[in-house]
Amino acid sequence: MNEPADTGRSRRTFLGTGLAATVGLSIAEATAADNDTDSPTDGPSLTLAGYPYERVRALQDGRVGIAGHKVVFQESKIGQSNEHVFNGPRTHDVSEVGLIPYLLAFCNEGFRDYRLLPIFVLKVFRHKSIFIHTDRGIRGPKDLRGRKVATVGYSSSGLTWVRGILEDEYGVTPADIHWVQTSKDSAAGQTGGASRWEKVLPDNLSLTKAPDGISESDLLLSGEVDAIFHPAEPQAFVDRHPKVRRLFPDCRSVEQAYFKKTGIFPIMHAVAIRRDLVEREPSLAKTVFDAYSRAKQLDYQESKRIRWAYSSLPWFGQEFDETVELMGDNFYSYGIEDNRDAIRAACRYLYRQGLAKREMTVEELFVTSSLGLSDNAG
Repeated sequence: MNEPADTGRSRRTFLGTGLAATVGLSIAEATAADNDTDSPTDGPSLTLAGYPYERVRALQDGRVGIAGHKVVFQESKIGQSNEHVFNGPRTHDVSEVGLIPYLLAFCNEGFRDYRLLPIFVLKVFRHKSIFIHTDRGIRGPKDLRGRKVATVGYSSSGLTWVRGILEDEYGVTPADIHWVQTSKDSAAGQTGGASRWEKVLPDNLSLTKAPDGISESDLLLSGEVDAIFHPAEPQAFVDRHPKVRRLFPDCRSVEQAYFKKTGIFPIMHAVAIRRDLVEREPSLAKTVFDAYSRAKQLDYQESKRIRWAYSSLPWFGQEFDETVELMGDNFYSYGIEDNRDAIRAACRYLYRQGLAKREMTVEELFVTSSLGLSDNAG
């Protein structure tokens, strides 16, 4: 029997209010817990720059502070941050940087104005970054040999990892491919544009340059190239063009298998601190590391406790649980030891691909006092 309209409406109102109250209480509890962190408002300003990731947001909104300093967080896309650090005014005290551009500047030009902290704020599995034209008979990675591949920002963090993984896992080297470099990026709005350290090319590369104003998506759709390597997503894929798909359609499973085999979660971006600042205040390396770690821990807690309710993704909770099962509670770990294999791989790729003058060591890249830091957060 149908309920009277008023009764049904009352029940729906009660259920809605109950959910809101539950979520609201959880948020209030989280906020109360967050306020236990050290969030000073006095002291000299410390300018942080980067993306407002959920794992960083507590630093942006003030829930987490840096002892003895007033934190000023400036949102910045990675291209802008790289240019500011490598070629700009260098007024950001702490800045997100592309790992590969930093390594190239460090190795090839002796850049030392900023030093790395083992805070890896962006990690991305990279099998998803290869896009193909479906009419070219490319069924697997080895079919890329002898093909034309369009690329933007050849020496960007993402594309350096793609090439390294292709060689390590499938035996396909950069020399096996004819590269087409584009000056126009169809997805530039997603990344903020490539810095000059993302445009470095090795001497022995088989490469042609596309005409100005022609993007990698234009080349793929016109048939000028067979595939695209892209650190974000080319517009042709975003538009769901029927002739464009990922090389690995089920990239999630392939990337999970890669992690099970190697234990590597590829690092895209790290955090760097001005050398003069950390030399003047040596304890700041640990203080900044701890602050980023606390912010990430709050994100973990929110994901476990309430993100099932305020995330728009219907299976967010299941995805979070499956990630923890595969990668552990601290799946987005900071610190050297948990990420040593990934850092070594990046250094090896740069040297092997002819981009860096030598193969760097892990220890030389980071602030010395930060080498033993670990977040151990779960």
